Amino acid sequence: MANVLIDEYHFTPLNNQSYYSDDFPNSIMYFANENLLQMDNLDDIHPDTNCFIFLSQHRSASKIPTLTCHFTGNFNENMYGGRPKELGICFPWLQKQYLKEINKSRDQVPKYDIIIEATHHGPTSLRKPSLFVEIGSTLNEWNDPIVSKIVTEALLKVISMKPGKSEKAGIAFGGTHYPAKFNRMLLETEFGFGAIASKYDLVNVEKNMIWQMINKSTEKIEYCIVDIKGLGKERQRILSLIQDHGLRIIEV
Repeated sequence: MANVLIDEYHFTPLNNQSYYSDDFPNSIMYFANENLLQMDNLDDIHPDTNCFIFLSQHRSASKIPTLTCHFTGNFNENMYGGRPKELGICFPWLQKQYLKEINKSRDQVPKYDIIIEATHHGPTSLRKPSLFVEIGSTLNEWNDPIVSKIVTEALLKVISMKPGKSEKAGIAFGGTHYPAKFNRMLLETEFGFGAIASKYDLVNVEKNMIWQMINKSTEKIEYCIVDIKGLGKERQRILSLIQDHGLRIIEV
C-alpha cells in the first residue's frame, strides 16, 4: 500500500519517515519503525493530526483472503498492544465510508471477504481517533498489487471527503470477531458503529467498559445494537448493563 501511495499518488519524502503529496495536502504517510500495535506515542510525533489510519497486514488462522477495518481497544488484557481494559477513540463515519467505498470494488476482488472486525488490540491511548485498514491473510495477499491499489484508492477517496457524521451512531455487542450482521447494517442502513464487543469479550464488559464505548467516539452514541442470539451466556447481564445508560436498544 505504501508503494502505491509513492508510485501512483506521488507521495515523496519530507524526511526519513514522513511522506507528502501535493494531491493530498491534508495527509502525511508515516513509516513506523515500531510495531503498529504499540504506537501509543503517535500523538507526540504528529500532534496536529485529526485521525490516525494504520495500513496493516491482517493475519488469521484460516488464511482466508480478507480486506478488513476496525477500531482499537482491549476489553481485557493487552496481549497485542495498548493498555488493559482501555479502548481507543472511534470515528464511526470514517469506518462506514471506507467500508462502503471498498465494497464498490467487490467484483474486482471476488476471492476476498470484505468485512469489519470487532474492536481489538492496541494502540489504545491515542488522543485522536484511529482506524486499522488491513489486507490479509498471507504473503500472497499482502503482495497483491491489484488489491493494494484498490484499498489505497478507496481510502484516499474517503479521506478526501469533507468529514461527516453518521445519521445514527451506536455501539454493538455480540456475534463473532467478524460480525456479519453489523457489517450488513453499515452497508445497508444509516447506522455507523463505534466500539464493537464480540461474544468472546462479553465476559469482560462491565460499567467502565460501556462508559468508554459510549464516550470514546467522535460522534454522539445514542444507540446500542445487540446480536441477540450472539450474546450467549452473557445475554441477561449485558442487557441489564446497557439499560443503565439510556441508549436506544436495537436487537438484530
